Amino acid sequence: MQGNAVTTTITIQELAGRIGSEQVSDWVEVSQEMIDKFADATGDHQFIHVNPQMAAMTPFGGTIAHGFLTLSLMPLLSSKIIDAVQIEGVKMGINYGGNKVRFLQPVRSGKRVRGRFKLLELIEKRPGQWQQTNEFSVEIEGEEKPAMIAEWMSQIFV
Repeated sequence: MQGNAVTTTITIQELAGRIGSEQVSDWVEVSQEMIDKFADATGDHQFIHVNPQMAAMTPFGGTIAHGFLTLSLMPLLSSKIIDAVQIEGVKMGINYGGNKVRFLQPVRSGKRVRGRFKLLELIEKRPGQWQQTNEFSVEIEGEEKPAMIAEWMSQIFV
């Protein structure tokens, strides 16, 4: 992962030594424009996401981000990790999938969120191919409970 403030380049083996470490991103606003664009991209125009007047009459009190929009913020939030590290010699990284995803509370339009990434596992599947498992949570500014928590895997090729 490359962040806004890359300060250190490490080897994949050094990353393996960081199991249990956490990295946190800067805050990002989830605007109504972002929600509307996601609705257009996915075809999910449910009123709780795109109609402020109707959504105001729900227990949410206004529009909320799609759960899948919250999940899809992973690359954006990882690009905004404070004091991110760069892995030496990376050729590419790809999504491998999620072990679990839970949407714990909605992200209201206009709220700011940040990502918390905890490295759970890094194993070499074959020479030059590493499988990384992270706990990824999306925190909502000013709220105790996160919006979402996921266990996500990716493959790193060096």
